[in-house]
Amino acid sequence: MTETRLLELSGITKRFPGVLANDDVDLDVRVGEVHALLGENGAGKSTLMKILFGLYEPDSGQVLIEGRPSGISSPADAIRAGVAMIHQHFMLVPTLTVAENVVLGLAESGWRLDTGSVAERVRDLSARYGLEVDPSALVWQLSVGERQRVEIIKALYRDCRLLILDEPTAVLTPPEVEDLFVTLRQMADDGRGLIFISHKLDEVMSLADRITVLRDGRVSGETTPGETSKEELARMMVGRPVQLVPDKPPLEIGGVRMAVEDLRVVGDRGTEAVAGLSLEIRSGEILGIAGVSGNGQRELAEAIAGLRAPAAGRVLVDGRDVTGAHPSEVRSAGLAYVPEERMRDGVVGEFTVAENVMLVDHDRAPYCRRGMLRFGTIGERARDLVARFAVKTPSLETPTRNLSGGNIQKLILARELSGSPAVLIAAQPTRGVDIGAAEYIHRRLVEEQGRGTAILVISEDLDEVMALSDRIAVIFEGRLMGIIDRSEVDVAQLGLMMAGSSNAA
Repeated sequence: MTETRLLELSGITKRFPGVLANDDVDLDVRVGEVHALLGENGAGKSTLMKILFGLYEPDSGQVLIEGRPSGISSPADAIRAGVAMIHQHFMLVPTLTVAENVVLGLAESGWRLDTGSVAERVRDLSARYGLEVDPSALVWQLSVGERQRVEIIKALYRDCRLLILDEPTAVLTPPEVEDLFVTLRQMADDGRGLIFISHKLDEVMSLADRITVLRDGRVSGETTPGETSKEELARMMVGRPVQLVPDKPPLEIGGVRMAVEDLRVVGDRGTEAVAGLSLEIRSGEILGIAGVSGNGQRELAEAIAGLRAPAAGRVLVDGRDVTGAHPSEVRSAGLAYVPEERMRDGVVGEFTVAENVMLVDHDRAPYCRRGMLRFGTIGERARDLVARFAVKTPSLETPTRNLSGGNIQKLILARELSGSPAVLIAAQPTRGVDIGAAEYIHRRLVEEQGRGTAILVISEDLDEVMALSDRIAVIFEGRLMGIIDRSEVDVAQLGLMMAGSSNAA
């Protein structure tokens, strides 16, 4: 790796009303280097990258590309300067072909597109970088991993020198991650610079040449994988030691608390999203569901919680049939639910913290008497739960939307666990939360397991599933590919199962 600097961000400062997002940040990327950028939510990573990509103008500081002022003030300027960005949520048009998406927005596409020459170049790039994809395929027909390949081919087609990747492995299986890393390393070896943004410390340690950590808008450290550890990186991000893997003491597993029998659920598109799935969870057990996004996880959780009517099959909680029951009936049977979309399904953003704590119990004694809310009792309960679950909020009257993602998730967890449920469904429990909040949530789940609760954890983060689960069930296209005991987990086998290999199961 050469020492030639491809990018220099010097003294970058960016303020928003009431927030200092970037505070005198320095960052450089060298030719042929994968430079990882770490930091909690709100640390300033996104703001810094938006400045580099021309979406924001810095209040002070400068951006140099190959030693010259970049002149970037828009994404179009960034692309002309050789800077490309692959967002966590892909920027593709589903109804267009791969080739059409690759040249979309380029002047050369004009009124008439020479699909033959575009397809030929796409095939050349695919072969050179191991990005197998059919130029004539419609994007909506592609898997998640294939769509990401299209995004990378778009960047290569535009001959980018500097590539920004925002959480590029969030929706990939382990084999797809391995293939992606081979491609990224080849791109770096060809003289490109890469900025790799991720919260997965194993991946950062595996791929990065250098690592810069942001905390509260400032650079808290710069290091290399050879000079640091995952624990030290987490400390630099949070400002204190962090327990990355929760302690799971040996527990005695009890009887079945929840059973799902041959469940079939139709998704929003009218096709079968859950296809004859059966599983059991016992008292004091955490069963993890592993799978790539969009393979029926959301529909499964909603059908169990009473939010989506199953087409067939049964759901039993402590022997009570709650199939297709109203969510309040499912809750009264002993099931608690932490939903995947916390702002859509978990809280009402405009309601106060206290109101969201009482969202599901407001009509019950002692919080309600003769149809009238007892605000004193409600306030006492809210104060207790906010304190016990370490929810950081200016007051109980603060609108919940003003809290951070981690604190909103802790608020939902506090509400759901306050009723001492028999079964807890936790869907994507730490998605989009800080590493410190994730540590806390993991600890509370393990504590709840110790009290005998049967817990179903549904997560696209395989590290999370492996850290929490006693058994791991793999789901693919709504079908159960198999269940593996924690002691027998093999990551390669899990990856094959997540990709639909019945032989691996």
